[in-house]
Amino acid sequence: MLQVPFIRENKALVIERLSKRNINATAMIDDVIALDEKRRSIQTELDNTLAESNSISKEIGGLFKSGKVEEANVLKAKTGALKEASKTLTEQLNQAADSLQELLFQIPNIPHESVPNGNTEDDNEEVFRCGDIPKLHKDALPHWELAKKYDIIDFDLGNKITGAGFPVYKGKGAKLQRALITYFLDKNTEAGYTEYQLPLLVNEASGIGTGQLPDKEGQMYHVTEDNLYLIPTAEVPGTNIFRNTVLNEADLPIGITGYTPCFRREAGSYGAHVRGLNRLHQFDKVEIIRVEHPTKSYSALDGMVNHVKGILEALKLPYRILRLCGGDTSFASALTYDFEVFSTAQDRWLEVSSVSNFETFQANRLKLRFKNADGKNELAHTLNGSALALPRILAGILENYQTEDGIEIPEVLREYTGFHKI
Repeated sequence: MLQVPFIRENKALVIERLSKRNINATAMIDDVIALDEKRRSIQTELDNTLAESNSISKEIGGLFKSGKVEEANVLKAKTGALKEASKTLTEQLNQAADSLQELLFQIPNIPHESVPNGNTEDDNEEVFRCGDIPKLHKDALPHWELAKKYDIIDFDLGNKITGAGFPVYKGKGAKLQRALITYFLDKNTEAGYTEYQLPLLVNEASGIGTGQLPDKEGQMYHVTEDNLYLIPTAEVPGTNIFRNTVLNEADLPIGITGYTPCFRREAGSYGAHVRGLNRLHQFDKVEIIRVEHPTKSYSALDGMVNHVKGILEALKLPYRILRLCGGDTSFASALTYDFEVFSTAQDRWLEVSSVSNFETFQANRLKLRFKNADGKNELAHTLNGSALALPRILAGILENYQTEDGIEIPEVLREYTGFHKI
């Protein structure tokens, strides 16, 4: 969440940047400042009350020692009133602090200055494009028909076992899925990311720490009896490794990677755009996460973008990169680049990765700090990206690599799959 001192000192900037998200934040920001002033005023009054109570308590001890019992009892009665006052002030302080935090939880991150204005994905800015769109044979099929033809993914069986959005991968389809996961992890570890195997369930504090809660409750599967949540992305458990942590400046940067299944309750609407692997409730993803010094996070973001570029170019898939507009940028992100692969059989672009810099937004919730050169605690910057999300990468491979007599396997994956063609 945004830091209150930053809001107080940069009120006009915060309101102006949030307008990129099509939010008129003036009232919310005024309420934050007013609540903070109320909290600080109560805190000052409480501090003064406690100081007076402590001072009188010491004086009472001296009076009793001097035999001035009557004067001591008068002051003792006063300390009782001060204790009641401090109790009332503490309750008021907690209420003000809770109200302030509740309001801060509702305010998204302020977009970076480079984020374009806009309301929807149609307003995103294309910043890079690579690869030629292949020319397919006249009987080319979309991936869901290829999956059925070659018996590699069974959507009906997944629907029988669980419901729509839970596909079953079979035979060479399952091996290709596993090959992609291993390939992505290998590329990430070669780039210096440490591999982690992470929990698939997280507690409420973890969801709050990365900004999924309280903003995205409707998108997450909630295990109500234990108050745990199935993860929507490895970003949540991975970034929460560093919750309530004070790092040394020399520890930075930190990079981790991990493969997890991901679960999203609200997977989208019906229609061709969500057919097959286009939109799922359960899907596999390999994530990269970085903890960075604030002065180096944007160069790190560029490095993450170039890393994902390299993987897609090795797979020889046509792709483009979009800088998301304010209206399409996620709640916690300051700047996001989306990668999209072109699905030739569907004649449309499919998102396969989002790479984001959250600046201090997550770190403030997580209390993720480092000791800077002056020995003071400072909030770190957090970043994350998909490297990569499996379903649409797989869809792109199936569609773009199809031939009249089968589906070719990208050359870089063949040592992982053990076969060249489906």
